[in-house]
Amino acid sequence: MQTNRRNFLRKAAAASGALALPNLLNNSYSRELNDALGRIGHISPEKLASEEDFWYWVQNSFSASPNIINMNNGGVCPQPKVVQEVFEHYNRVSNEGPAYFMWRIVDSGRENVRRGLAKLADCSPETIAIQRNTSEALETVIFGLNLEKGDEVVLTKQDYPNMINAWKQREKRDGIVLKWINLPQPIENDDEIVALYKEAFTSKTKLVQIMHMINWTGQILPAKKIARAAHERGIEVMVDGAHSFAHFKFSVTDLECDYFGTSLHKWLYAPFGTGMLYVKKEKIAGLWPHMAPADPESDDIRKFEALGTRSMPAEMAIGKAIEFHMLLGAERKEARLRYLKNYWMKAVADLPGIRFYTSLKPEYSCGLGNFGIEGMEPGEIQKVLFGKYKIYTVAINWENIHGVRVTPNVYTSMDDMDYLVEAIRKLV
Repeated sequence: MQTNRRNFLRKAAAASGALALPNLLNNSYSRELNDALGRIGHISPEKLASEEDFWYWVQNSFSASPNIINMNNGGVCPQPKVVQEVFEHYNRVSNEGPAYFMWRIVDSGRENVRRGLAKLADCSPETIAIQRNTSEALETVIFGLNLEKGDEVVLTKQDYPNMINAWKQREKRDGIVLKWINLPQPIENDDEIVALYKEAFTSKTKLVQIMHMINWTGQILPAKKIARAAHERGIEVMVDGAHSFAHFKFSVTDLECDYFGTSLHKWLYAPFGTGMLYVKKEKIAGLWPHMAPADPESDDIRKFEALGTRSMPAEMAIGKAIEFHMLLGAERKEARLRYLKNYWMKAVADLPGIRFYTSLKPEYSCGLGNFGIEGMEPGEIQKVLFGKYKIYTVAINWENIHGVRVTPNVYTSMDDMDYLVEAIRKLV
């Protein structure tokens, strides 16, 4: 078993593209990790989710502030210490001679990072472009599609504002038509969800946008079923995976979408300002890049990376975030995140006036939850939680959602979870 773990760690390091860095196995941190993995290798992810000895090691892999309890990891997640160290390493190397080291040395590791991301997404590296966030990735698609006046795009009122604003700009400039769906929160029936999308499809629909996990509430949508319904009518599919990628396990290829965008500084714990775009191979040539390369009609996915000078140290440190994710294990991580969300929600479910905008069913939610209290505005709840208890959350007032979003993460302790429950109970 010890040999197998070492082989796994070496493969993870190779996939992540750890350019000019010592192997993770060669330091004390990795030895502790190896021991921790050895102790829990026989435990199922579901059982391990509540084994606090193991998660104490994970908590110490981060440098979270002791002065606040961060329950807004849905906005942006902190990076593990090893990811921070790799970013700082590449930044120092780049500053030794930026034009040479940054462009000739550091950037040479890009293809390794691409392969690592492709492995996580379960697709070809030739379909993955490294971006700076979900907005950049999806707006590359939104503004790169050949759409004409009268063409229709289906989206929901619960979609992310940046995507909505981008589509509205195309509506104003090009005369496309936006068809809106209003999704109840939570909604726990695949057939009902797919039916709402299908009702909006017409002969003029060219693309449907699907938010894989709704950022306001954590609602997971049956993206694959919606994609199949769309493709049956010749409609292209774009998936917003900002909150699903590296949050719960799935295959981008298996979603059967044409386009997929995500941020890596959320649930993958990569450096701030890193993201990913997936474009189905046969769609690449027909999609115009947001930033023009030499050949904008090329079928090379790299044409979407013509961004000019950007943070190459951040991009290269994606590799270490991938490595950390693989070492922790996607199934273990998913089970822990879902356990934390269910823990606090179940602990306050009996309170009078409490309302959940998030499902407790595993197929419709994972680590992100949203609650409201009758008679209290979301902003008031957020203000009290932070002002009195130093628990940092985010108030949501968006369409039919009026609550507070709570997103703990793998570094969140059970003491912090209990303190959150105590605070909500006192609020009610």
